[in-house]
Amino acid sequence: MALALIPMLPHLPFGQSSLATSPLGIGTVKWGRTEGLKHAPFSLPDDATLHQLLDAAEAAGINVLDSAPAYGLAESRLGALLASRPNRFHVFTKAGESFSHGASFWDFSESAIRRSVENSLRLLRTDCLDAVTLHCPHHDLSVLSQSDAPAVLSSLKSEGKIRLSGFSVMSLDAGLLAVPHFDYLMVAWNPGFLEHQPVIEAAALARKGILLKKVLSSGAFTSASPADSLRAARNLPGNPVILAGTINPHHLLDNIAALRSKGVPPLSPHHPPPP
Repeated sequence: MALALIPMLPHLPFGQSSLATSPLGIGTVKWGRTEGLKHAPFSLPDDATLHQLLDAAEAAGINVLDSAPAYGLAESRLGALLASRPNRFHVFTKAGESFSHGASFWDFSESAIRRSVENSLRLLRTDCLDAVTLHCPHHDLSVLSQSDAPAVLSSLKSEGKIRLSGFSVMSLDAGLLAVPHFDYLMVAWNPGFLEHQPVIEAAALARKGILLKKVLSSGAFTSASPADSLRAARNLPGNPVILAGTINPHHLLDNIAALRSKGVPPLSPHHPPPP
């Protein structure tokens, strides 16, 4: 599909925030890291390929990029790539997890969260981050009940260093508990994994933003095709943003086409569906 023929995706309210977001966003883990991922071996894309991806994203109305300190070089590459595209993308980054020598490490202390945010500000070349998600391990309930991280994000918002705070859900109990305390939730969902759908429904009811991860099952499908999964996710409540990581411009165009295909009516930014 030629870039000029891509229909524009709408920008819809992201929870109660001032952001208006596209229903599709791009995950950037493969823009900066090759180790410890559930993918076939690959090489990091060059800058020309990433500019192609960003060109296609802009042409289609995509304005969400998801990154993290644990994504290796992704934040620093985004800072450089977006320098020539100011104010065209909302960058969602994370705090709490780091990755080195093939392993992840977590630290949700006040000093670690503040240090992570300051480093992201520097790498992304901005004085205020659009959004910071707590990048939780499997025992995510402890992040809510035993760490300073939620309060630190609240303080960083008050200080003007971040606009929105979020929580990456790993368990149903923690996800439901987190809804009142954050501006948005990042939730795993696909047609073969519906266990966390109650979090999506609770977040939509509370008018919180919703980021969907694992919609494409990291490329592993059994019963649902990628296009079917994207279309089903699009119809969930709350105007969710579907995060699909890619380093292939053709795959991105396929994802865009799936969301604009017959059977998924375009949503109006002026008349979003009720939660």
